[in-house]
Amino acid sequence: MIRLDDTSGGAVAAAIAEERHRNGSPATGMVLTLLIISDEEFQSDATSGAVAAARQHPMRIVTLIPRPSRHAPRLDAEIAVGGDDGPGEVAVLRLRGELAEHANSVAIPLLLTDTPVVAFWPSQPPDVPVDDPIGRHAQRRITDTATAEDIHRELARRKAGYRPGDTDLAWTRLTPWRSALAAALDQPTARIVEASVAAEPDNPSALLLQAWLARALKVPVGLHDSSGPGITETRLVTASGDITISRPEGETAVLERPGVAPARIAMHRRGLSGLLSEELRRLDPDEVYGTVLAHLDLP
Repeated sequence: MIRLDDTSGGAVAAAIAEERHRNGSPATGMVLTLLIISDEEFQSDATSGAVAAARQHPMRIVTLIPRPSRHAPRLDAEIAVGGDDGPGEVAVLRLRGELAEHANSVAIPLLLTDTPVVAFWPSQPPDVPVDDPIGRHAQRRITDTATAEDIHRELARRKAGYRPGDTDLAWTRLTPWRSALAAALDQPTARIVEASVAAEPDNPSALLLQAWLARALKVPVGLHDSSGPGITETRLVTASGDITISRPEGETAVLERPGVAPARIAMHRRGLSGLLSEELRRLDPDEVYGTVLAHLDLP
């Protein structure tokens, strides 16, 4: 880890290039720049998750931590290139004083040339990410509603501020559920008349799954509280019996269908690195997420 105190964005970029040269590994293998905008509470987990994801997607990770104060503007940096932190590059930058309001000017010198940019707010994202000075640089903009104090209010913000290219990790967490439900309905099934989702209280993924099912099936979809963890069950009611997928322990799900022996499905709850890895596989807009947000019925 290289530490630079009271430095500049240009000096940080030069230090990364020098370290790359010293290690004999040029940055030509980097596939994108990931900008993480976070406070101190979430920055460590977000950066660690991105470092793990870099093993699949070699990238430059720039974590920007604004720390507003009345002191003179100052930028302190910690840099790591390759080694134990994987094939990517990591720069953790603390922006102090007035500089905290100008993260964009610090980030620009650190963007890799001719590669996509992804912005990630692990908490407290802007109302309209694409209008944020950092968000304007990014092809994809990732938020995480699960970290909000009021998930209904946060989902309403995400809905109102959505633009193509936005996504949320609360939606990414649904991929295994959506895949399992789609596979279950690939088989001949009686007409579905209603459905339900059970999840721990205040789970934003459950609300998004409820909206996705209601839009896809065009039937009423109930939402019920459970003890968790996360989403624990989906149930599709048909005239010939219920189709259920239950995951009470957060690791393995059981699919039950009328007249068919129960089947076990691997469906473990993924960590941040797995969620980021999924999102970084595709940089085109997630149109389904945008459509589900538009149909989300919030109080």
